[in-house]
Amino acid sequence: MTNITAKDLTKVAPRSAYDKSFGGYAIFARMIDKGRAYIAGTIGDFSFDCPVDNMLFNFKGVEGKDAENALRDGKTDEEMLTWFQVEGLPKTDEEVKVWSEAFHLDYSYAHHEDAGKQAWFRGECERLGLDADKTTLFDMLDADDKTIGAGPAVCEI
Repeated sequence: MTNITAKDLTKVAPRSAYDKSFGGYAIFARMIDKGRAYIAGTIGDFSFDCPVDNMLFNFKGVEGKDAENALRDGKTDEEMLTWFQVEGLPKTDEEVKVWSEAFHLDYSYAHHEDAGKQAWFRGECERLGLDADKTTLFDMLDADDKTIGAGPAVCEI
């Protein structure tokens, strides 16, 4: 079995969806943190291959199961980026930049066309003391992540 070091997401949060330190892709660092925790059984209340992860997967034209298999192979963050850039649809640096930066300005979840998603988002914002009309999905995720326990927590499998 490949040795995988994963965060214990019952004790620490994954990296922010805003983190663009790998190839400029928003969501990427968070996705790999959650994927490793999923494999290790330390994902807690988080989900891997969830709607947020699928924003990234759909943009790039890859499947969550393929990303999971790459993570199971023990790829590092950098190796995952190389894998991701080769798989799926080719994207220019400019396309990645425009797609990733859009999340800083996307306040649409408060008025989502899906009434269920809108209600969920407004409820989460209320629970966290946020104004849903002035909060992006990623801002809400970051605020929610701050409610998780403190301290370094990793699990090796």
